[in-house]
Amino acid sequence: MLSISRKLLVGASLAMLALSSQAKEYGPGVTDTEIKIGNTMPYSGPASAYGTIGKAHAAYFKYINDQGGINGRKINYITYDDGYSPPRTVEQTRKLVEQDEVLLLMAQLGTPSNTAIHKYVNSKKVPHLFLSTGASKWNDPKHFPWTMGWQPNYPNETKNYARHILKTNPNAKVAVLYQNDDYGKDYLNGLKEGLGDQYGKMVVAEVSYEVTDPTIDSQMVSLKGSGADTFVNITTPKFAAQAIKKAAEIGWKPTHYLNSVSNSVGAVLNPAGTDNAKGIYSAFYLKDPVDPQWKDDKDFKEWTAWMDKYLPDGDKLSSFNVIGYAHAYNMVELLKACGDNLTRENVMKQAANMDFEIPMLLPGIKVKTSADDFAPVEDEYIGQFNGKSWELQEKM
Repeated sequence: MLSISRKLLVGASLAMLALSSQAKEYGPGVTDTEIKIGNTMPYSGPASAYGTIGKAHAAYFKYINDQGGINGRKINYITYDDGYSPPRTVEQTRKLVEQDEVLLLMAQLGTPSNTAIHKYVNSKKVPHLFLSTGASKWNDPKHFPWTMGWQPNYPNETKNYARHILKTNPNAKVAVLYQNDDYGKDYLNGLKEGLGDQYGKMVVAEVSYEVTDPTIDSQMVSLKGSGADTFVNITTPKFAAQAIKKAAEIGWKPTHYLNSVSNSVGAVLNPAGTDNAKGIYSAFYLKDPVDPQWKDDKDFKEWTAWMDKYLPDGDKLSSFNVIGYAHAYNMVELLKACGDNLTRENVMKQAANMDFEIPMLLPGIKVKTSADDFAPVEDEYIGQFNGKSWELQEKM
């Protein structure tokens, strides 16, 4: 027969075990030792320049795993190539959700790609977080409560360009080149809204291209022929580099606004020729790795040391490696906030309650969300390329 003290000890132990068991709640892809995160990325195809973002995610998670993971759980990052093809994104996402059984989807790239899976992931109630696209549709928690963007949205960016144009050259003749899909049209709509009733008067040429086009040379010749003195360039990296280079070849020197998704010095401006890119305006929310003002910055030094150890073959001139680092840092902070309640529901609850700074975001810019605001990063600065690096100007 157990003594009273022995009974009390056994009872206390059982109670502690019960509490411990109750404290841990897991969704798909989570165990005591692992958290599965899914992603698709264009490692091949017309937007392959963005593939390094996924490599940066993987490298950051390896860094976290080397430190013991998150509360003892290692991150199993499963990323597939979708070639920037929406049908492949659907196929690979279904594999991540239904076969790999990931806890969540993170930072999948592309407006068309994410649009193709938008309804599917919400119907499956899978967190679809920190998307690598600035489409405005990702901030719609009422209708799509499982989807959240990350970067500043596209229409706001082009509204800011419109304000800058109206302020600096109210009589501008504007030419626009845009990708003929949801991404390009979202940016274009922001420009239309920003210029308002002046759009029809100021925009003298509006030309699109298809992502499958080999070049945009004919479009650039047409835009020059319009007589425009201002160029709004809404293109992904491959075509952005082509546009900058072609403008120089044909002697067209408009005031040039380049969308932020293609302002990487390493991935875009170097291939286009930095002399050809001098004077271009763009928008920024992250510290650019080629900007000399950050050489003694603590965050920049830590990012550089991380690159040296965990992504040694990565391009230190590419802002895409900064974006991947910031995405992954944000995801780690989110998972830490979830504690031992790693259910899909709690992931979204914590995602809708973020308020903190992230290394490599520009001063004064932070991650902030709420139950009715799924736009983590909203502020930007406008900057101009001086031939070597981007010089930041005012906050937009």
